[in-house]
Amino acid sequence: MSENLFPRLAEALAVCEIGPKIALTAALAADWQAGRLDCRGEGVAALACGRPARPELISHRNVPQGNPNTPEGRARLLHAIVHIEFTAINLALDHAARFPGMPDPYYADWIGVAAEEAEHFTLLRRRLNALGHDYGDFPSHAGLWTMAEKTAGDVLERMALVPRLLEARGLDATPPIQKRLIAAGDHESAALLDIILRDEIGHVGLGDRWYRLLCAGRGIEPESTYRELLARFKAPWPQAPINESARLKAGFGPGELAELVKKR
Repeated sequence: MSENLFPRLAEALAVCEIGPKIALTAALAADWQAGRLDCRGEGVAALACGRPARPELISHRNVPQGNPNTPEGRARLLHAIVHIEFTAINLALDHAARFPGMPDPYYADWIGVAAEEAEHFTLLRRRLNALGHDYGDFPSHAGLWTMAEKTAGDVLERMALVPRLLEARGLDATPPIQKRLIAAGDHESAALLDIILRDEIGHVGLGDRWYRLLCAGRGIEPESTYRELLARFKAPWPQAPINESARLKAGFGPGELAELVKKR
């Protein structure tokens, strides 16, 4: 007999400690792949997002920028990315846990993303350890999770403004970060970001796919609706230069990209 998926998602989402969250996410993905979980069960009424006591969360305006030309600056830069990957585990779990009643492939997609984000986190944390630091050593911000909270009531808004907006900004940011790391001689960290960028194109692509399917189901035009959502939520518009090739692979159209950058 299969087990209700949603309490398992809620459990992995709520746990604060890093090791148990990684383990629960991996077990959840394995059980889903084995057909032991049923997404037709009832959702969980109250969801909580767990994270460790550190890092301290502060305004994004107050987070010092990491300068890769110094050892500490390089660690700060990598720590910021590690924090994004940890947050992305919770985001993918919440995408699945928050919205019961979606088609089976929706849950398959976001459970798979949660497992990949856990792998990214582990990979980058190991590199951060090699630089003499660990996750939690530097303050971070909660911008990604703040938008998740704002879009908790509508899966269409969630797909538009988390994977298709904020996570897509990572596609733009990664190549310049890699160039800075390479210029500072840190080829190993830059190479790890090749893996992250490849997988994140797929993750943003899933957000784009589900967003467009949800728009089609409601009979609304996706690209104009997307711009309306950016304005309504006072969300950050994409900034030039954008990673056009990555965004095109993720599902954005060239006309839409031109319109977004023009209206920023």
